[in-house]
Amino acid sequence: MDLDAGDSPWGDEPSRSTNSPPPSKQESQDQSPAQPAPSSAGSAEVRTPGRRPQRGTRKISAQATRLEAVDDTVDPLGPLGESTPDLTTPVTEAAPAPPQKESLAIRGPQSSSAFSQIPGATGLADSVDLEEDGSGFRRPPPVQPPADVEGPKRQTQPSMSIEQAAKPSFDITVGDPHKVGDLTSSHIVYQVRTKTTSKAYRQPEFAVSRRYRDFLWLYNSLHNNNPGVVVAPPPEKQAVGRFDTNFVESRRAALERMLNKIAAHPILQHDGDLKIFLESEAFNVDIKNKENREPDLGQSKGMFSGFGISVGGGGKFVEHDDWFHDRKVYLDALESQLKALLKSMDTVVAQRKGLSEAAGDFSSSLHALAAVELSPALASPLDGLSELQFRIKELYERQAQQDVLTLGITIDEYIRLIGSVKTAFTQRQKAFHTWHAAESDLQKRKNTQEKLLRQGKSQQDRLNQANADVADAERKVHQTRLLFEDMGRLMRNELQRFEKEKVEDFKSGVETFLESAVEAQKELIELWETFLLRLDAGEDGLPYYVPQSDAGQSEEAPANEPTPSASESAVPTDGASETE
Repeated sequence: MDLDAGDSPWGDEPSRSTNSPPPSKQESQDQSPAQPAPSSAGSAEVRTPGRRPQRGTRKISAQATRLEAVDDTVDPLGPLGESTPDLTTPVTEAAPAPPQKESLAIRGPQSSSAFSQIPGATGLADSVDLEEDGSGFRRPPPVQPPADVEGPKRQTQPSMSIEQAAKPSFDITVGDPHKVGDLTSSHIVYQVRTKTTSKAYRQPEFAVSRRYRDFLWLYNSLHNNNPGVVVAPPPEKQAVGRFDTNFVESRRAALERMLNKIAAHPILQHDGDLKIFLESEAFNVDIKNKENREPDLGQSKGMFSGFGISVGGGGKFVEHDDWFHDRKVYLDALESQLKALLKSMDTVVAQRKGLSEAAGDFSSSLHALAAVELSPALASPLDGLSELQFRIKELYERQAQQDVLTLGITIDEYIRLIGSVKTAFTQRQKAFHTWHAAESDLQKRKNTQEKLLRQGKSQQDRLNQANADVADAERKVHQTRLLFEDMGRLMRNELQRFEKEKVEDFKSGVETFLESAVEAQKELIELWETFLLRLDAGEDGLPYYVPQSDAGQSEEAPANEPTPSASESAVPTDGASETE
């Protein structure tokens, strides 16, 4: 049987197939439609419409099991759950689409049986695992990604940079000051306790004993190890009264602030000398071993000792950077103002101490007067006033000490910090002189090289040595110039850090100073009010002043009934007394 291209159920032409040559008319007639080859039928079932064999008998037999027709609503591989395609669209306008799963809700029994006859269709249906409901088959539920349980928890936590997470924390306390040694070698020893999260230390918490000169060694070592960095200095020495209780307490607080500032610095907290100071049990032995390993531990230690250039004099330094010049002028003015403020604070503290001494003298005089007074009604109030003045004396002493430990210690600390900043300026000047000394040395070596070049090849050995010296001098000039520039950038950051911490520390110091002053005034008012109440109502039912005429009546008064005061006894009453 011969079918034209228009009779083809696929609407295509036989010439489109390239798999095999078109069969002749005689061969198509000899072959019966009822006896198709099993292998051919099977192969025709799974091929795509564009690659279908063109033999007429196979076309006819494939009509019952076609994979795609013009009306592809019966396509067994159509999209699941999709709407019915538009049948008015001509098939020949576009290339045949690849086989897709159809919406099985409108499939008939014939299409279902045809789908079951396709080889391999059973395994495909089993793998899809379709579910049937009232409207037919539906597609399997989409695979949902597993919910991230820890996701919301991470979002609720505050973000932290890697630098902050890796930055160790330190909590250092200096306490338990006690005097050790004999009369000639007596000194104060402090207990330094440290709590840290740094992995550079053996334990997270430890304690060591240090004296004042150990703090001074730490300050000098950190300055030499880190030129350009502002190191918090220890309090100054004091020859007279260094064992006084108030002085020891103020020095202890200053040393504690010094260590915490050093440990909070991002550069100084990683210094090896700080680790030795905080952790070493054999501190003096470790210092000696360090000095033996580094003989140039003195003033030449640091980044200048490796260049072999003397930076002792260097001449007068002229600042060419306006930023550093303005900061130096500002620091000079700030230092003079802080010194004037500290002098005024010392005057206030001295006046409070004078008030304390005057209150103590007044208390002693009142107590002596109460002791010789024969009348108990007058002796008791005088004795109570003497006790009140003694407590006021203690209050003034405590307030004077609070003034020193709050605002006074902050002023003194920043006066010393300005000295550290000036030391950093001096180190920058040394770096500048080192750079120019290296340039001078380079110029001398170049002059020697030019002389040897003019002499010709007779001085070849000396010329080679001169070339090597010039190269080495150029390397030193380059290094010293970079050192000076890096120190300038470092000091800019240090001065900005100094300004920020200065504002925070002074704000905290002034607030604490005002709070302590307010608390002292409240306590003073409470003392006077309590004394007045004792004068009016008495303490434990006994008034300070009782007239002689009412002395017997007051003794016979019940214990649970308050006795009238001196002012109330002069007014006639009906037996009921009133108290405040």
